[in-house]
Amino acid sequence: MGCEERSVGGRIFCAPLTLLPAPPLPTLRTTKNMNNKHIIIIGAGFAGLSAACVLAKEGFKVTVLEKNDQPGGRARVWEQDGFKFDMGPSWYWMPDVFENFFALFGKKPSDYYKLERLDPGYRVYFAKDDIMDVPAGMPQLEALFEQTEPGSSIGLKEFLKQAAYKYKVGMGEYVFRPSHSITEFIDYNLIKKSFSLQLLGSMSKHVRRYFKNPKLIKLLEFPVLFLGATPQNTPAMYSMMNYADLALGTWYPQGGMNEIVKAMVNLANELGVEIKLNTEVLKIDVENKLAGSIITNKGVFKADFIVAGADYEHVDQLLLDKKDQNYTPQYWDSRTMSPSSLLFYIGTNKKVPGIQHHNLFFDEDFELHAKEIYTTPMWPTSPLFYVCCTSKTDANAAPEGGENLFFLMPIAPGLHDDESTREKYFDLMLDRFEHITGNYIRDAIVVKRSYALNDFKADYHSFKGNAYGLANTLSQTAFFKPAMRAKHIKNMLYTGQLTVPGPGVPPAIISGQMVAGEVIKSFK
Repeated sequence: MGCEERSVGGRIFCAPLTLLPAPPLPTLRTTKNMNNKHIIIIGAGFAGLSAACVLAKEGFKVTVLEKNDQPGGRARVWEQDGFKFDMGPSWYWMPDVFENFFALFGKKPSDYYKLERLDPGYRVYFAKDDIMDVPAGMPQLEALFEQTEPGSSIGLKEFLKQAAYKYKVGMGEYVFRPSHSITEFIDYNLIKKSFSLQLLGSMSKHVRRYFKNPKLIKLLEFPVLFLGATPQNTPAMYSMMNYADLALGTWYPQGGMNEIVKAMVNLANELGVEIKLNTEVLKIDVENKLAGSIITNKGVFKADFIVAGADYEHVDQLLLDKKDQNYTPQYWDSRTMSPSSLLFYIGTNKKVPGIQHHNLFFDEDFELHAKEIYTTPMWPTSPLFYVCCTSKTDANAAPEGGENLFFLMPIAPGLHDDESTREKYFDLMLDRFEHITGNYIRDAIVVKRSYALNDFKADYHSFKGNAYGLANTLSQTAFFKPAMRAKHIKNMLYTGQLTVPGPGVPPAIISGQMVAGEVIKSFK
């Protein structure tokens, strides 16, 4: 596979592939002063902040309107009694995407936050006394595979070699295409490379070509659980996620994932972006195919161009008149969504020994849970779940002697959500956590908050209460996703997890960069 030393966040690690540079963004080749052109961005999530920074750097006047009382979208923070919780994303993967974003402004992530590579990256519990710690080093990873399935280290090398190629092509040549039309992909070299990406084969079959051991199969299939389909229905090209996981590694920004938000907000402020919090958009007025006025709970804002980074379905169906909408209610209802989540933020007044920063509980049937998310949506029978303990890495996440725990159970979007159901599954997860780890924490819980579908809807206008956006199925890839362009409005574009390139923090940052490039082109 090849290996070279790379420094990310000031830490040296072994990367099997050079971190990929982002394609250059278009710039304005004109003497016209753009300071009088006002761009309004709806939503201060990663996509909105990314777009805001790029556009402000280009000389536009940029205002971001954010519904909630803090920026970051799903990556908000909740604090109580000395405990600090990241409310949403907790995995820092694809460090090259963050490096590339800040490099656009002559910056580095280390200018804003300190990164630490986790080793082990995470722990998988298959049963009581049956665990697998996933190491950061490639020799140690190969030894783990060999120990679990003799001879599999050879398959791992070939599997990751292919995954590295998919990552290189996918991140270098696919994700930065705005996907306005299929013609963007009519390129002989790109089509030829598409065959190597295994767009038509399934992730399930691809993994089983190399590995037979069920533990290794679960380890390699788990990243696609959040992509919006079962491994049987997810294209094999998404083994690129295994490259991001096992080769590029799992990192932690000291202070939590919200440190990325703070970094982007600080950068935006340096560039002159105005961010207005507690400002909810209620209506977008369109005349002669131009969106001009944005009506909010704080008054009316005039815009020369609008970038909608809020929930796409909400903007399309509720903020625009029917004649200006991109899609029908039937279209949206037929979309395959990625999962929602049942979350619990837990603070304990004692330490929880033996667990890692990231912990996956795979002691139940992986395929049954996936089926109950995607095929026959229902509250799961015997769910898999995830526990994050940031205080293992970050002492400031909990008071001295305490622990910060984040329980997450993937569930189907659109389910009925009530407190009794939440408590039922909290007891289920806690019983299994205590049994498998041997840590009895029920009596030590001093802070507890639940978060699920109803909260995603209330806080983010999330379609069907989804947590991760649109599913990355083949029929919802590239130009098959909801369009970035507003089809009936000349000066409006969409960005974020319901359009290209897809869900997740790195794709959202890339989406913001892309949409900014399209705005710049429109003013050329």
